[in-house]
Amino acid sequence: MTQCCKQKGKIDYLFWSTFGATMLAYALHVINPPVMEFIPALGEFSHSVYELVNKMWWGLLLGVIFVGLIGIIPRDVIINLLGRKKGITSIFRATVAGILLDLCSHGILLVSMKLYERGARLSQVVAFLVASPWNSLSLTVILIAFIGWKWTIAYIILSMLIAVASGLVAEFFVSKGMLPDNPHHYIEVDEFKGQKLIQRITPGLVITAFKESEMIMRWIFLGVIAAALIRVFVPTETFTTFFGPTLLGLGLTLVAATIIEVCSEGSVPIAYDLFSRAAAPGNAFLFLMGGASTDYTEIMALKETTRSWKIAFFLPFVTVPQILVISYILNNVQI
Repeated sequence: MTQCCKQKGKIDYLFWSTFGATMLAYALHVINPPVMEFIPALGEFSHSVYELVNKMWWGLLLGVIFVGLIGIIPRDVIINLLGRKKGITSIFRATVAGILLDLCSHGILLVSMKLYERGARLSQVVAFLVASPWNSLSLTVILIAFIGWKWTIAYIILSMLIAVASGLVAEFFVSKGMLPDNPHHYIEVDEFKGQKLIQRITPGLVITAFKESEMIMRWIFLGVIAAALIRVFVPTETFTTFFGPTLLGLGLTLVAATIIEVCSEGSVPIAYDLFSRAAAPGNAFLFLMGGASTDYTEIMALKETTRSWKIAFFLPFVTVPQILVISYILNNVQI
């Protein structure tokens, strides 16, 4: 399993290396030393990094702020929002809770498994897991910086619809005995009051927010580097041909999303490249959603937690067809 979540007490080499490489490339474009004339690829790479960073910096800053604010709310409070009743209401609440938790995709996976152990219904866990990977508040503002409000809102609404629909299908399968129900019992959490929230707002919150954001930012910087390398080595014509708004493009994007083991935060810059250079908004949506739905780490974690291969393979079985259909429609509409 890729270690996308920072381990406390250790130097985050991935963050510092990707951050350093990104800032170095940005500085090279600004300074434009003579060596750039002799290495065209380096010039194109630094220009791509410069362009991407200029588009996302304000979204990244707002993301850090959101991480800090969400971080002072106890996780159990958000988890308790799920409720315990059957039906679309509890599934929708699980979807919203998934959006509120600002964690990397594998961090979300760990929380999802904890939800199951605490007695959340399988339908709620599925909805929570499907809604969460890229839909955190911090990544949402970064996505707005890249593709604008309209497309971001469309992506959020559609991903929530997929999450709710997948949860309803899971609930139906459980009711018919086609999937095993959760044997664990629901556990209530302590009441959390607004006064406690105010007490958690301290001057050190900003520093804490930046430290907590390293987990997210390292994958964003890795995604920036990956997107810049794609621009250097894959000509626009080739990129448009193979990853454009066609059935072939959708198929290749799904394969790429399945194979490329990048944390959800790193997928945003690559999705932006699909959106802008390949002119394929559906492919961008597919890349964001498909990677999480077909990730082998999620499949294996579901199997280990639920002790059921049926549940493990239910996730891609129910989500991928929905994602493909919606992605195809997005490639053929104007927003």
